[in-house]
Amino acid sequence: QVQLVESGGGLVHTGGSLRLSCAASGFIASTYLMSWWRQAPGKERELVASITSYGGMTNYADSVKGRFTVSTDNAKNTMSLQMNSLKPEDTAVYYCKAFVQGRARWGQGTQVTVSS
Repeated sequence: QVQLVESGGGLVHTGGSLRLSCAASGFIASTYLMSWWRQAPGKERELVASITSYGGMTNYADSVKGRFTVSTDNAKNTMSLQMNSLKPEDTAVYYCKAFVQGRARWGQGTQVTVSS
């Protein structure tokens, strides 16, 4: 069964760091295009970062370039998002996504709150 489970969210002050993790089951995460998305209250869900199979290429939203880093861990079958220099505008629910067996799969999301 294909499943994605996010963890690592929380409350941090401006300038702080968090590391999100997305645990994959039912498929090998590093062999698929994986991505992180976020949705703030009242806003549409937006793409934050993506990583191609085998970590060949990464892509970031302009708003997080230089602050966030996406990676996969083959041994743990996870995708991570290292978030540094966090800002209040990074506050959102963060979701991981993978396109597996012909359809998009989403995790349940993890809340990130950055206080000013």
